[in-house]
Amino acid sequence: MILFVSGRTDIIAFYSKWFIRRYEEGFVDVRNPFNYHLVSRINFSNVDLILFCTKNPWPIIDYLPNIKIPYVFHVTLTPYKKDIEENVPEKTKILEGIKRISNLIGPDAVYVRYDPILISYKYTIEYHKKAFSKLMQELNGYVRHVIVSFIDDYKNVRKNMDVLRYRELNGEDYKEIGEFFSKSARDNGISVQTCFEDNDLVQYGFIRGDCMSAELAYKLTGKKYQKWRARKENKCNCVAMADIGAYNTCSHFCKYCYANYDESLVKSNRVKHDVNSSLLIGSIDSNDVIKERK
Repeated sequence: MILFVSGRTDIIAFYSKWFIRRYEEGFVDVRNPFNYHLVSRINFSNVDLILFCTKNPWPIIDYLPNIKIPYVFHVTLTPYKKDIEENVPEKTKILEGIKRISNLIGPDAVYVRYDPILISYKYTIEYHKKAFSKLMQELNGYVRHVIVSFIDDYKNVRKNMDVLRYRELNGEDYKEIGEFFSKSARDNGISVQTCFEDNDLVQYGFIRGDCMSAELAYKLTGKKYQKWRARKENKCNCVAMADIGAYNTCSHFCKYCYANYDESLVKSNRVKHDVNSSLLIGSIDSNDVIKERK
């Protein structure tokens, strides 16, 4: 099994102590997001690999030497300011964290996500080109792969259109971004790919790849896994993973986020978090049905 920590919230940034406690106790419980009282129990003895996904890796860095299961990091680093990424730490701090992790586990196990790209009157293509070029120079020698994606029409995005004010990209925009990004990455010994995009920019020098490919999973575990057939007409070719997060629990409050849609609910959920609980939010009650996930 591959553990996803997490696509539903930033466990590393806000709940690292809870995660480490679950790891030490040997299991974690996860509520089904579509069936509240159905709980999956995951034993860490069944976990072959962990994918950590975060905007702030610092809270878990000191714990990493204690984690004996192989793991990969995806760290998101984008050039937006507080108007869009309200509670994300300073970019220089995130960059320092990426370098620290790379020194611990090597550049092949650290992916940086420039994700998502939105184009507006404030965040122009030129703005992104300058930011991406500087980022690639900073990451030279610390990472081998960068993943980019473009903003999607999520519920939270529609709610925040007065702040985001982004415009749709045309063919020339994709060409300009694709050619510049691929050259900038290549000049610094880094490959660049898209994530789950209809336009993968391969014609402009991007590689064709998956965020957690079957090849990478096999390299790290020696095992083969089924593909993840979760969304977008089955176009994602990543391997299947078990996400232990919960929606509406991330306090970064990014205006483009797909996992949050109600900030008041995020705040109330955070209050329900108990570092000693087997669940990320709340605790097991008498009506819950717990099934062990193999």
